[in-house]
Amino acid sequence: MASILHFGTDGWRARLDGDFTDENVIRIADAAGAYWARQSAGAIVYVGYDTRQDAERYACLAGRVLAGYGLVVKVCDRYVPTPALCWTVGCDARAVGGLMVTGSHNPNDYQGIKLRVADGGIGTDEFYDEIERSIEADPVDLRGSIERVDYLTPYFDHLYSLVDTQAIADAGLKIVYDPLYGSASSYFANLARAMGIDAIEIHGEEDAEADSTHPEPVEPWVDDCERMVVSTGAAAGLVNDGDGDRVGAVDEHGRFVSPQKIIALLLGHLCINRNMSGRVVLTSSSSTLTRRMAEKLGCKLTIKPVGFGHIYSEIRKGDVLLGGEEAGGIGVPAYMPERDGLFMNLLLCELMAVTGKTLGELVDDLEEQYGRYYYMRRDLRVDAGVVEMLRMVLPGLNPPVVAGRVPVAVSHRDGLRLGFADDSWLLLRPSGTEPMVRIYAEAPSIELRDELLDAGSDIARGAFS
Repeated sequence: MASILHFGTDGWRARLDGDFTDENVIRIADAAGAYWARQSAGAIVYVGYDTRQDAERYACLAGRVLAGYGLVVKVCDRYVPTPALCWTVGCDARAVGGLMVTGSHNPNDYQGIKLRVADGGIGTDEFYDEIERSIEADPVDLRGSIERVDYLTPYFDHLYSLVDTQAIADAGLKIVYDPLYGSASSYFANLARAMGIDAIEIHGEEDAEADSTHPEPVEPWVDDCERMVVSTGAAAGLVNDGDGDRVGAVDEHGRFVSPQKIIALLLGHLCINRNMSGRVVLTSSSSTLTRRMAEKLGCKLTIKPVGFGHIYSEIRKGDVLLGGEEAGGIGVPAYMPERDGLFMNLLLCELMAVTGKTLGELVDDLEEQYGRYYYMRRDLRVDAGVVEMLRMVLPGLNPPVVAGRVPVAVSHRDGLRLGFADDSWLLLRPSGTEPMVRIYAEAPSIELRDELLDAGSDIARGAFS
């Protein structure tokens, strides 16, 4: 019996030794091909793939299924970051969408498929609902021919043109780059070197450690980058996830710089150094730092539920300067309506170059001006029944005291978010795809943050009754 395939916040994923099979790849490609052929018969669809096991074979298989619907299918001739696929789709008026075979930030025993719409963006919930409804247990046996093309080179040529390469070259920057064995391996480091940056790449070639590395740009997976930055005297370490659409960083002291702080730094750079303006779209798990900065810079702030799809829906409305999520996905719509971790790396390099400051100095300036806050997310695994119960209970839950503190703001827009007088906050969100509750907290001290996380865990386990 065919398994039920469900798209999460950014595509479908499954274990390579489980549901990620030829059959299920065919089923998804069949549904997407039928949808796109109805939208625009004979249109172009771009296909890409990452560095994981058999990714190229799966991409070519999906491409032949798409081509069976009369679509012109162009599969990249080598592994590519997801942003390269998104940019290519968005730049080609003949393109109707894109399909990316990637495990993204998930463990290396997983693989997945991401779909992109005609502007290169993630698409709306309605788009994925339609694809899911169209997935057949026994898809039609249609196959066509595919083209192998290089769309990676034009993408990197464009990235090169987006930043002040002269300022970057003059700054004499030294960075450590960690692609976590993902699909930006070798590519970004070579681009940085072409700009005059002394770039040291780690985890860029397949080795025995690759399968045990979790390609997510957060601690502890950035520990090697932290050590390398300190030992080489680099100004910063830049980290991307497995498919290059998320970003993390390390300062010159080996301290992890969270995506929350990166969003704030880049917002300031765009407004102050690039003289750009517009709305800022953040998710409910966004940092107090960025909210304060947006207010001071005069940027209208829009808060949406967690997931870049919600940010994309706001981008489609227009007048968005920057959209960011706590997981490290950051988009600048003036460039394209999607996340691009490689472009964010370049903006950080440009920021360091034009200010003459290291990443740590920039973070220190940020915190001196807007306050120091400590953020953390805790993923609490619980029974599926607990997740369902929380979905029903949280919309009506208003705890009078949490961790000995009285909430001054309560929101049920995306789970349960509690705000406190010192701008610390706690957020609980039941996962939509796993038996898990995600608990987020930010506070002026590590001790208070951890108290809030513990209180959130108690709530998730039912101690609020």
